[in-house]
Amino acid sequence: MKENQLIELSMGFAIKIIELVKFLKQRKESIISNQIGRSGTSIGANISEAQYAHSRPDFIAKMEIALKESNETSYWLKLLNKSGYIDDSYYKMLDSLCIKIRVLLITSCKTAKTK
Repeated sequence: MKENQLIELSMGFAIKIIELVKFLKQRKESIISNQIGRSGTSIGANISEAQYAHSRPDFIAKMEIALKESNETSYWLKLLNKSGYIDDSYYKMLDSLCIKIRVLLITSCKTAKTK
């Protein structure tokens, strides 16, 4: 089921984001690390919260928040790459995971809206 895959992917992604934040804090970067820490871990939190939504509209709203957070996280990843904090291969790996989550979120939202 897609929701289970989303939960697992977003949890793994959040762990990678926490590792990234630790790395950034060691390099004395706090502005972007705080932002990406919030947005990157919020994706999974909202997906998890959606599993206990009170209604279909509530489920869709939580999943759409997760979608927005994943888009924001991609922005921060790109900024970290462009500013030299993370190299191209690390950026591509993290952004690829973020895109995969985003695609699944879009599919889940579309499915929920058509039911």
